[in-house]
Amino acid sequence: MPRTRSLAFAELKIGILTAFALIMAALLIFAVGGGTGFWWQVYPLKVIFKDVATVQPGSPVRVAGVVVGSITDVKLTSAAVEVWFQINKDVQPLVTTESRATIGSISLLGEGALDISAAPQGAPIPRWGYVQAGPVPTSIAQLSDQANAGLNEARLLIEDLRAGKGTAGKLFTDDALYRELDAFVRSAERVATGVADGRGTLGKLSKDSQLYDELQQSVNNLNAITARIRNGEGSLGQLMNDPAFAKSLSATSQNFEQLSAKLNRNEGTVGKLLHDEALYTRLDSMTGRLDTLVRQLNEGEGTAGQLLRDKRLYENMNQTASELRGLIEAIKKDPKKYLNVKVSIF
Repeated sequence: MPRTRSLAFAELKIGILTAFALIMAALLIFAVGGGTGFWWQVYPLKVIFKDVATVQPGSPVRVAGVVVGSITDVKLTSAAVEVWFQINKDVQPLVTTESRATIGSISLLGEGALDISAAPQGAPIPRWGYVQAGPVPTSIAQLSDQANAGLNEARLLIEDLRAGKGTAGKLFTDDALYRELDAFVRSAERVATGVADGRGTLGKLSKDSQLYDELQQSVNNLNAITARIRNGEGSLGQLMNDPAFAKSLSATSQNFEQLSAKLNRNEGTVGKLLHDEALYTRLDSMTGRLDTLVRQLNEGEGTAGQLLRDKRLYENMNQTASELRGLIEAIKKDPKKYLNVKVSIF
C-alpha cells in the first residue's frame, strides 16, 4: 500500500507539470503570433473604409511607422468595410480623435497595413471606438489606369500631328509653313549678323563706342536736369517746388469751384443764361430776328438792303457826296459869293 500511494503522487506531479508546460506554451504561442501581447495588454479599436485593398486579418497596425498591433477582423457592411484591430496599451495616448487611419503597404508586393497618425493633442477614444479614416491612397491599379490614359492621350496627339491638325501638326506636314518659318529664321539670322557686324542703328549702337558715349552723356544730362528740378533750380524747378505757386494754384482751384457753384445755383448773368429758360428764349428770338435782318439785307430788301445790293443807288450817293464836297470847297474859297447877309435897321 505505501508503494502504490507513492506512484500515484508521482503521476500527479507529472500531470501538473505537463499541464503547466502546455499552458505556458500556448501563452507564448499566442504572444508571439498575435504581436500585441496578452489580452490585458491590448486596446481594441475600429475604423471604416470604403475599400480596404489588400488589408486582411493579421495585417500589421502601425503608428507613426512603428508596428504596435494587428488587425483582428475585417467585416463587410452594406456600404463600407469595417476593420477591427488592436494596439498596445502603451501607445493608446497617441491614438486620439485627431488621428487618421489610412491603408498602407509593407512592400512593393502589395501586402497591406493599417497606418495611423499619432495625435496626442486629441481626445482619447474609448474601447471599440472608431478612428477617423483618412484619404484612400492611390492604388497600383489606379496608377496603371492613369498611365494608360496618359499613353492614350500621347498616342492621339501623335496621330493628330501626323494628320497635320493644329499649329504643330501643320508645322510638321505643311511645306509652305516650313518654308516661311525657315525664311523667318534666316531673316533673323541676317539681322543678328548685321548687328554683330555693326550695320544699322542697333549695330552702330553695339559697336560704336562714341555713339554709346554720346547716349550715356545724354542720359547723364537728363539726370542732371532732373536733379536740378528736384532741387528747385530754374523756372521749372521753382514752379514745382515753390509753395507760393502751390497755394496760388490751390486758390485758383477754389475760385473755379466757387464759380462753378454759383453757376449751378443760377447766380449771375452766366448762371441765369445757363438755367433761365425765358432768357434763353429771348436770346433765341433775337438771334432769329438778326438772321431775318441779315437775310433781308442779302436779298436787297429795304433801304439798307438796296444800298448794299443796288449799284445805281450807290453811285448816286457817291456822286452826291462828291458834289457836296465840291460845294464845301467852293464856299471855303469864296464865301461872299455864296453867303450874302443883309442887315436892316428899323
